Amino acid sequence: MISFLDLKKINEPYEAAFQEKLKSVFHNGWYVLGKETETFEKAFAKYCNAEYCIGVGNGLDALTLIFKAYIQLGKLRKGDEVIVPANTYIASVLAILQADLVPVLVEPKLETYTLNPDLISEKITSKTKAILAVHLYGQLAEMDQINSIARENNLLIIEDAAQSHGAGRSLKSKVESQNTQNNNLQSENNNLHSAVAYSFYPGKNLGALGDGGAITTNDIALAKVLFSLRNYGSEKKYYNEFIGVNSRLDELQAAFLNLKLPNLDLDNDKRRVIAKRYLTEIKNGKIILPVWDLSNDHVFHLFVIRTGNRENLQEYLILNNIQTVIHYPIPPHQQQAFPNWNQLSFPITEKIHDEVLSLPMSPVLTELEVDFIVEVLNKY
Repeated sequence: MISFLDLKKINEPYEAAFQEKLKSVFHNGWYVLGKETETFEKAFAKYCNAEYCIGVGNGLDALTLIFKAYIQLGKLRKGDEVIVPANTYIASVLAILQADLVPVLVEPKLETYTLNPDLISEKITSKTKAILAVHLYGQLAEMDQINSIARENNLLIIEDAAQSHGAGRSLKSKVESQNTQNNNLQSENNNLHSAVAYSFYPGKNLGALGDGGAITTNDIALAKVLFSLRNYGSEKKYYNEFIGVNSRLDELQAAFLNLKLPNLDLDNDKRRVIAKRYLTEIKNGKIILPVWDLSNDHVFHLFVIRTGNRENLQEYLILNNIQTVIHYPIPPHQQQAFPNWNQLSFPITEKIHDEVLSLPMSPVLTELEVDFIVEVLNKY
């Protein structure tokens, strides 16, 4: 069976180094917000060409804390509206709601699965104060146009980069990338005091061995509040400025991430090589392939195809020992958790969620495995 994602194989090369890090953290005796977390925050900030990185417990907390920090700074108020793509993973929506803000769903582009900038303006009201751009499946959203809309309407930009670690970079363009703009926190965003949320869930392009997340920003005021909010609202122990939470990047997970970060660009380039093979070699009229301009704006966290009879194709692939996953079967507005949205209609979003199927994609997928996957799909 070709696994959809073989995490054991991905992490095996690090096993000895992980064991050494475990010993080091154990013997150091400092297990929360210690040296490893500080080292990772500095390294990841540099990697993202950002001034600050705030390690937190997971990707959902990263998003939620950004919104809560903007409320503390007076840039957002409870009840403000936030534009968000209708086809995103539910965490994007939950973060908005958990900050007592109002999600406003906007359709994506069918070709890219990311927020359609052409549809944003019609959803902007006097209550709209921010746009949450989601870089879904590893594909950067159309940030130039989104940034332009945000500037024209004085809106904040927050980015959900849980699936797009390193997008906009490659080994070949690493130096140029660091000198101009980071993978998600683009130069225009900095002018808008943007913040970017990341997840280090084990299956991500940069994955820990448990939960973890981070926020990057160039806004010193925002960073200061975030450092406090993640730690009970306290900058100095036992002195609490804000009503905060306990959401700190675990010291051991930070240690593991420190080992894996230097290989992220190489791993992303391996993903792009596999994606290019899928795109050029899969030739089956029943299968709709993703759109990619061959730029570094896609890191293929997922390789998502569409087909009219998804269940049949998925069963066919299982019979041929190929594991696939559906990301995601039910869109947010049709979830039982949101009964007030269940009667809403988002035809493009619904089409995407009815038809998408994710093929195996990881830096440890072999050429022979890709050969076989392509062969089986072409015979479908």
